[in-house]
Amino acid sequence: MKVIKYNDALKGSNSNKCKTLEYSFGDKDIDLGLATITGRYPDNGYCVNLKSKELIYCIEGDGTLNFENKTVSFKKGDSILIYPNEKYFWQTNYCIVSMACTPAWTEEQHKLIK
Repeated sequence: MKVIKYNDALKGSNSNKCKTLEYSFGDKDIDLGLATITGRYPDNGYCVNLKSKELIYCIEGDGTLNFENKTVSFKKGDSILIYPNEKYFWQTNYCIVSMACTPAWTEEQHKLIK
């Protein structure tokens, strides 16, 4: 068993509209992150995870996830599974989401596409 306390989570930022907390257990198969998103992320284009499935759970707020061919609305309590190589962007005034990635997220596999 491993435990990461809130105060020990890695605080970060993907942009001024996307603040993150990373709970990395050092396990290559899975990890957990929280993101507070307050606008469109990324600012333009799409983001994509080249390797991991991302399981999203909305803790607070609402918005849309916009894929190349589909837009999905979400609100508090909803969950969305994003597959590797799916291009998407967030549109929200405010939301907090939990994101579990398998295999574990790495910076190298997260890409922004114009």
